[in-house]
Amino acid sequence: MKLIIAVIQPTKLEAAQQALAAIGVTRLTVADAMGFARQRGHAETYRGHEYETHLLRKVELQIAVNDDFVEPTIHCLEEHARTSKEGHIGDGKVLVLPLAEAYQISDGLTGPGAV
Repeated sequence: MKLIIAVIQPTKLEAAQQALAAIGVTRLTVADAMGFARQRGHAETYRGHEYETHLLRKVELQIAVNDDFVEPTIHCLEEHARTSKEGHIGDGKVLVLPLAEAYQISDGLTGPGAV
């Protein structure tokens, strides 16, 4: 089992969700995230005053998958979270972490069946 954490542009969330559902990945957690990397922030205007912010809005997806779903999930996210064919700085990241155990609270199911 693996935990896939994807940080993507908010505008690509719906496309990524639909594409993941099409390959059979229907369970995921979505959270708002803010961060910075090579984009280095941008200038915004609030009540007529311009200020620079270094934190940019992103969306974080947390997806627990069994081992046979890891590669299809990653490829799906790479394809549908890009903002163009060649991609741009700020399109996001996909991280894959080992998942030692999973427990389903409702019925006590454990292991790959709980994912």
